[in-house]
Amino acid sequence: MIEAMLTSPFFGLALSIAAWCGGVWLQKKTKWVLCNPLLIASLVIIAILAVFRIPLADYNQGGDIIKLMLGPVTAVLALNIYDERKVLKEYFFPVLAGCLVGSAASLASVLLLCRVFNLDEMLTASLLPKSVTTAIAVGIAESQGGTAGIAAAAVVLAGVVGAVFAPLFAKWFRVTDPVAQGLATGACSHALGTTKAMEMGELQGAMSSIAICVCGIFTSIIAMFF
Repeated sequence: MIEAMLTSPFFGLALSIAAWCGGVWLQKKTKWVLCNPLLIASLVIIAILAVFRIPLADYNQGGDIIKLMLGPVTAVLALNIYDERKVLKEYFFPVLAGCLVGSAASLASVLLLCRVFNLDEMLTASLLPKSVTTAIAVGIAESQGGTAGIAAAAVVLAGVVGAVFAPLFAKWFRVTDPVAQGLATGACSHALGTTKAMEMGELQGAMSSIAICVCGIFTSIIAMFF
């Protein structure tokens, strides 16, 4: 009975949904930035699989269904650009320049650090797209010979760091322009950082949302030359 439940696609789906809902509840309860629902859900799922020694393949029966949604969700990001087309039109060239520099700097810094620490090609390819949304990062990593799991973990880590430290970095480096704040946050820490940008202000949130889409395009193109 238990084995049949664990090998059912509903197990992975139910566990993912329950872990996510628990993360959302914990974040609302504590108001802590570190209690990000995605981070909490990931840790809970890993803990449950490890403690009860449930094979990853069993979880993936349902988890892979969620993974299939990453593509359509990424396509929906285009809606953000359309909704904020007035803002994008007003700051068109600064947005393009900022996202291009941000994407190039992210890729170059990862490549440099990987070379300094003498990491192998697989890890380098997996870490390169850490600053873009998961679906794009996984596609870039796999096309370069990387691993989807490591790429996804790097994306989550970059997002959490951005969500926690974005306001502090803006203060330390005296970045007061809301457009620059939003672009920098979205370019470095994608959707997780954007949640913090929205807390910083409406314009910051809008620019961060645009940066997610534009940086995803730039990163996909630039990564082909690394």
